[in-house]
Amino acid sequence: MLTQTSESAIRALIYLAIYGGKEPTTPRQIAEKLSESPSYMAKITRMLAKANILRSHRGAAGGVSLSRAPEDITLLEIVEACQGLLVANYCEGIKGHPIPACAFHEAMVEVHEATLEVLSRWTLEKLATRPSPTGPLAARADCRIGIPFPDAPEPGL
Repeated sequence: MLTQTSESAIRALIYLAIYGGKEPTTPRQIAEKLSESPSYMAKITRMLAKANILRSHRGAAGGVSLSRAPEDITLLEIVEACQGLLVANYCEGIKGHPIPACAFHEAMVEVHEATLEVLSRWTLEKLATRPSPTGPLAARADCRIGIPFPDAPEPGL
């Protein structure tokens, strides 16, 4: 459901929410911490700045920072910044008629509405409270978003 770009954007934003601080962070610094390509991270940060999720800072001390507080940035905003509007368009439907054309379409509309509701409810702040798997099985977890930062500074949340 989520693209690699969305997953990388979520990881970058979690990193900024936890470790970003008051000074801008360069896309290269984010890429290094997340083991991503610097050019790919630059592309992602441009997309997030265009969507007003990040603020871009120019100059020698330039980089990016969150444009708003983490509690004001939803997972839906992040995903739509990277993937475009999430639409459920499975059937053409009957022109001028509000009822879906088939049962599958009706089911997919419900899935779409539930997805929008969940993504709208989750904020960057909630994601940043537990950025990596925890508990006794954490070492065996295969988490695509999980962010271990063993050499990072103390969290600034």
